[in-house]
Amino acid sequence: MAINLTKGQRIDLTKTNPNLKKIIVGLGWDTNKYAGGYDFDLDASAFLAGEDGKVKYDQDFVFYNNLEGGNGSVIHTGDNRTGEGDGDDEQIKIEFDKVPSHVHTIGIAVTIHDAVQRNQNFGQVSNAYVRVINEETNEEILRYDLGEEFSVETALVVCEIYRHNGEWKFKAIGSGFQGGLAALCRNYGLQVD
Repeated sequence: MAINLTKGQRIDLTKTNPNLKKIIVGLGWDTNKYAGGYDFDLDASAFLAGEDGKVKYDQDFVFYNNLEGGNGSVIHTGDNRTGEGDGDDEQIKIEFDKVPSHVHTIGIAVTIHDAVQRNQNFGQVSNAYVRVINEETNEEILRYDLGEEFSVETALVVCEIYRHNGEWKFKAIGSGFQGGLAALCRNYGLQVD
């Protein structure tokens, strides 16, 4: 049975589940009906950061234009441009044994593509969640529902998966940013043109 988390909670992933080697981070959302004339295109991404919280190499930023990072340890399964249907809208797979030693935190984020041009924000998004699934058993380990506290934000750091004393843990973040993907990139130390 999956554990439901609230903002700020941390949970151990590998210490209590020593056989957990591969996970799927599933992200889902619905968009509220509005007459803006554009579809919503939400995008998941992963920032593979060092101890200082910064991404050391460009290839360690995993998103729709770079589907693999961390020497193949983190794989984005592809861009869903509409969010239609039930279940996860986008997924990121992580294989713990392959994560390079320079990576201490994997920040999972969701952004709204062309949010400013389309006049869109997370106040128009509902039922957003992240869940962690054991890839080998397809069992849902945990779930974090983000709630409706966002209004003008165009980017969210949903959670972090991080190393602590040789084990992997999960932290429910739910922190919003204005400025979309560029703001998140700067937050994680990446140069943005």
